Amino acid sequence: MKSLMRNDKPSIYKLTSEEHGVRVDKYVSEHCPDLSRTRAQKLINDGYVRVNGDVARAGFKLDIGDTIIVEIPPAEPVLLQPEEIPLTIIYEDEELLVVDKPAGLTVHPAPGHSSHTLVNALLSHFSGLPDSGENRPGIVHRLDKDTSGVMVVAKNVTAQENLMDQFKARTVIKRYQVLVKGHLSPKEGVIEAPVGRDPRHRQQMAVVPESRGREATTEYTVIRYIGGFTLLEVRPLSGRTHQIRVHLKAIGFPVAGDNVYGVKAAPLNRQFVHASVLGFILPSTGEYREFTSPLPEDLRQALEAIEALP
Repeated sequence: MKSLMRNDKPSIYKLTSEEHGVRVDKYVSEHCPDLSRTRAQKLINDGYVRVNGDVARAGFKLDIGDTIIVEIPPAEPVLLQPEEIPLTIIYEDEELLVVDKPAGLTVHPAPGHSSHTLVNALLSHFSGLPDSGENRPGIVHRLDKDTSGVMVVAKNVTAQENLMDQFKARTVIKRYQVLVKGHLSPKEGVIEAPVGRDPRHRQQMAVVPESRGREATTEYTVIRYIGGFTLLEVRPLSGRTHQIRVHLKAIGFPVAGDNVYGVKAAPLNRQFVHASVLGFILPSTGEYREFTSPLPEDLRQALEAIEALP
């Protein structure tokens, strides 16, 4: 299923027999992972959703064979302001920079959160970052707000397109250190399950049927067992929203400190997910490089506290 982003061409869907009778607002929110039901209803009310060529109504019930066309209007522009937020730069050349993002820092502005993001910090350090018109200058991938670790940022359009192509082709190496509740066995494994919007909790993601999600694959290796927890190296081969956290929850080993998909863990005040390695081809030289970020102090202290438990 195609993930809708702002300014995409209209997406076209054909209703299948098992979905007969579903409300159009429910159908749109379930088939477009980036849309909540409230957002879907607003698009319908504003005339951006059509059924069989006619403008849809939110309560309209669909029939077998109906054609649904969904259009995402351009986002309202947000005035991005530079902010003096400290940045830890791991590497920099004329094309890009690699940063060590701290936990608690959102990557880019979004509705209701227009300031104090990594983008605002970047704008205070660099001028002329490429912007696709979505308030994400230089951004080619994301980390969750409470995930720390390595990120790459493009400094020009050519580098941005090059890096985005590498992510799309899945040639970028991504390794995370993740702490989960319980002793995960076997010590190596692969999780393959579609990820999409949770039909019961629309602000969350979940493992869903293939028809309602996007394919996702996550590899893991046990680093060591610590008390009642397992420290993992996790390698997501796809880049779905909240993929690591959703996949680990689905197999019964929720992420420690994750208040949404995981379990609370006394020594932690945020999810134990750290992007420790990022490897890709430098656009400037064609050389493959890997960049690393050590485990932050708060996560190191959490491991020590768990090890000290009786």
